[in-house]
Amino acid sequence: MRQHGIRAQQREQTRQALLREGRRLFSGSGYGAVGLAEIVQAAGVTKGALYHHFTGKADLFRAVLEEMQQEVGRRVAAAADAHDDPWTQLTAGCQEFLTATTDPDIQRVMLVDGPAVLGWSQWRAMDEAASARHLADALSSLIDAKIITPQPVAPLVHLLSGAMNEAALWLASSSDPEDLDHTKAALTQLLQALRAA
Repeated sequence: MRQHGIRAQQREQTRQALLREGRRLFSGSGYGAVGLAEIVQAAGVTKGALYHHFTGKADLFRAVLEEMQQEVGRRVAAAADAHDDPWTQLTAGCQEFLTATTDPDIQRVMLVDGPAVLGWSQWRAMDEAASARHLADALSSLIDAKIITPQPVAPLVHLLSGAMNEAALWLASSSDPEDLDHTKAALTQLLQALRAA
């Protein structure tokens, strides 16, 4: 029994090493510039070990992307949860999403290579699974509380999510440090327009 526990722990350590080095290499060089040999060498494992955990480079990339999406989701949730007022929770969470996506590693993996490597449909499905549900819950609560004008939630979620993803992509190519503040101000005005009179 103890031997089984040690092997399971070693497998998890191998998986974590592959994720860590995959993330470092994908975010540093981009998916296309990184080979499997480079990943396994950096992780100190064999190709067989990689194939034990992942079907290949794209599958490892998908796992790295999913980890990053969860990390951004935790940052957004923490920013929202720091407030008691539901409206401030929404605005703080949306603002934190923009801040989190200014990280060059997150930009490259989540916003640039993600759709290109996985395809738009799969990337969108992952994006929705990672964040759309939380945004929908927040908006539904605000509509129920009559803070936002009653309306169908799904179109609103897609509009806001699309706007924030597009803003994050634009910020990734921006060289002006003030653009983040300007984008956050524009987002605040956009959200403010949703409030019930």
